[in-house]
Amino acid sequence: MLIVIENDWLKVEISPNGAEVRKVKHKKNGLDYMWTGDPAYWGRVSPVLFPIVGRLREDRYQLEGKTYDMSQHGFLRDVEFEVAVQNSTEVSFRFRSGGSYLNVYPYEFKAIIRYTLMEDKLIVGWEIVNETKEEMYFSIGAHPAFRIPLVENETAENYNLHFIPAANKNVREYEIENSLIREKGVVNDLSSIPLTDSLFANDAQIFSNIDQVTLSSNKSKHGVEVRFEGFPFVGIWSKYTDGKMAPFVCIEPWYGIADTYNTNGNLKEKFGINKIEPRGAFRAEYIMKFI
Repeated sequence: MLIVIENDWLKVEISPNGAEVRKVKHKKNGLDYMWTGDPAYWGRVSPVLFPIVGRLREDRYQLEGKTYDMSQHGFLRDVEFEVAVQNSTEVSFRFRSGGSYLNVYPYEFKAIIRYTLMEDKLIVGWEIVNETKEEMYFSIGAHPAFRIPLVENETAENYNLHFIPAANKNVREYEIENSLIREKGVVNDLSSIPLTDSLFANDAQIFSNIDQVTLSSNKSKHGVEVRFEGFPFVGIWSKYTDGKMAPFVCIEPWYGIADTYNTNGNLKEKFGINKIEPRGAFRAEYIMKFI
């Protein structure tokens, strides 16, 4: 059963399976913003990626002399959360590992995913609690997919991606080859990219040190603004098949990234990895504004 929160602006439906947003309806303009999850293209809508983002080389990693297998994006997107707190405009989902995943991830943890409505914005908060006596290494990322086009009589070519870089930091670009990461270098002027089918011919567009990405129509002016200050990476992705992109675009704020080609496989030394002190917690949030 989907959990519903709403205010005067938005109605949001969220599945306890993966704590995944499934639908966002704008009450004032009547638009549905989220991808439908049609498995003919991609069967998910907004999964939470944990404890890895992207793919590991050979789908495995090493930690404290042991080797563990883990598939792309980890397992949290497929677990059943419980509703911890709920009112009309906010809901928190909670999952405690309880020994369920020690064969693939040797830490006990608690994950809390919180959704809060504020006018035409949905605030997404993450809290990961390390319940072990050792430092815990992890990545976490968002993967929301937005319907394109949003309005009838538009096409994907009516849309552009607009970027706001983090202040006083170099924006770096990365490319994916065989699911692994290579750095392309510093991008000196990243402000706007037109949406085209060919943009995703080589998989996702990935950048570091971006604070905000806005997907908007130059025709209707509708779109989505995703703000994620402090996140080290963002991915922009759509499924690419037979020379065309799927009818959605993902804007993905990440604390983590896929393995690089020169990885040694040690999770503690993985590029983009994060850690939590024993019994400590990691917290982050991002904001989606529906225009």
